[in-house]
Amino acid sequence: MRWLIILSCLLCLPARGEDPLRKLTSPPPEFQNNFGNLRSPLRFENGQLVASPNQWQERRAEILKEWTDLMGQWPDVITDPEVTIIDTTRREDFTQHQIRFLWTPTEETTGYLLIPDRPAKEKLPAIITVYYEPETAIGLGKENRDFAYQLTKRGFVTLSIGTTAATAAKTYSLYWPSIAEAKVQPLSMLAYAAANAFEVLASRPEVDRDRIGIVGHSFGGKWSMFASCLYEKFACAAWSDPGIVFAPRPSVNYWEPWYLGYHPKPWRKRSVPTEENPATGLYPQLLAQGRDLHELHALMAPRPFLVSGGSEDRPAQWKALNHTIKINKILGYSDRVAMHNRPDHGPTPESNEVIYRFFEDWLNPPQP
Repeated sequence: MRWLIILSCLLCLPARGEDPLRKLTSPPPEFQNNFGNLRSPLRFENGQLVASPNQWQERRAEILKEWTDLMGQWPDVITDPEVTIIDTTRREDFTQHQIRFLWTPTEETTGYLLIPDRPAKEKLPAIITVYYEPETAIGLGKENRDFAYQLTKRGFVTLSIGTTAATAAKTYSLYWPSIAEAKVQPLSMLAYAAANAFEVLASRPEVDRDRIGIVGHSFGGKWSMFASCLYEKFACAAWSDPGIVFAPRPSVNYWEPWYLGYHPKPWRKRSVPTEENPATGLYPQLLAQGRDLHELHALMAPRPFLVSGGSEDRPAQWKALNHTIKINKILGYSDRVAMHNRPDHGPTPESNEVIYRFFEDWLNPPQP
């Protein structure tokens, strides 16, 4: 039955070579050239507008510095990682390694490295998957979230990581240098951890370091979005229903202390901010400054990304995505911002198939 569902999804997509994602890179007519009330990332802080690719590079550096100053400076990325293989298992037509490595300067994590069978000496593209724990993505968790397993079956090396211990403790994220005195917003530290995971994959002899992407759903969607925007080495990314702009919705909860609203414990009661239970930390400062996440999306240009939208990322979010499209036009690129929509928050076989085709089209794994 599962393969019948996947086959029906494939039949909904044009054949390879027909650019199946092109139809997903154009906003609906009602959102064409609609930029909403968001301030343009093309406008320098001094008011000047970007008019050339060279000016965009200057403006990009300005945006990155502004957000880094706001969220906190990362420690140095670990570009020469030491990786310990804990266990090796043969699964179907790939090898699964359970590995351990430093994802902060002082904290190790355990994840799963999946390597498909390949011709000798052939370099493969790779994907990092991020979630509450690493088992779900390798096929040992909730249905339709097995991104690492499915992408490995399609010829990608994958690395699945997750915040297992923090999830169990209901602190969810990473806190540097400590949860009592975090100097970096936790969501930015998750991005930093993903950057270190990138370097783990890039160090593998079977991986092409220029073809590494990242994907995650919900919590993992926020994580993959911040990682790919803040670490330019990611070639492309797919974000599954993270909430790509700020909104007062329970699942678009950037105000939480494990995202962008860090404050020392005791933490505020978990809920949408109200007068009785206001947001604290950086999040309300970002709102007061008129900032939104489209400024981070802009850092992806011209790298391609896909929003796999559900209940939290509806077609109206094209108003945010149009800003990156406009930047790409200045840079001479088109069709590099895509959005697919489904009714509900959870991924479906169809929405996942779009994610897999996105990575196949942009990272080109070997065909069976």
